[in-house]
Amino acid sequence: MSRIGRAPITVPAGVTVSVGDNNVITVKGPKGELTYKAPAQMTVKVEGPVVHVTRPDDEAANRSLHGLTRTLINNMIVGVSTGYTKKLEIVGVGYRAAKEGKKLVLNLGHSHPIYFEETDLVQFDVPDANTIIVKSYDKQVCGQIAAEIRSKRPPEPYHGKGVKYEGEHIRRKAGKAGK
Repeated sequence: MSRIGRAPITVPAGVTVSVGDNNVITVKGPKGELTYKAPAQMTVKVEGPVVHVTRPDDEAANRSLHGLTRTLINNMIVGVSTGYTKKLEIVGVGYRAAKEGKKLVLNLGHSHPIYFEETDLVQFDVPDANTIIVKSYDKQVCGQIAAEIRSKRPPEPYHGKGVKYEGEHIRRKAGKAGK
């Protein structure tokens, strides 16, 4: 059995998990509500404050879906209870971020500013001009928006300038050899 898939998921107080028709799992919590349609071969049971995911047999496809389904449900529960954050750092002279109302404005050396709009699912926090915090209760959306922001000016290997994740190590190159 899958070590990840067979581990029970504990549901914290204030979060409700329900399994509907066609294996549609709905998780409601203080931060929001998420739904996920689990594969038909997986069996999801809610027994009080614990959720169990089981598979019918040991075929390769079912084994791979077992741990995935359990992890996605656990991510939903953690998201609606505590939420997810991704922290980005901006490195470079003249590169900066600001928040204007519900818009994130990035000046990254292009001829125009780049805008990202806040939604109900994603919020931005800009504690200073060189730091962006992306907050969401959906882990996939949080990571996707952070990756889109980073893709507007990825860090380059010669000076390390650009948008990078907090704690990301940029592999540096030496550049031209001197005479």
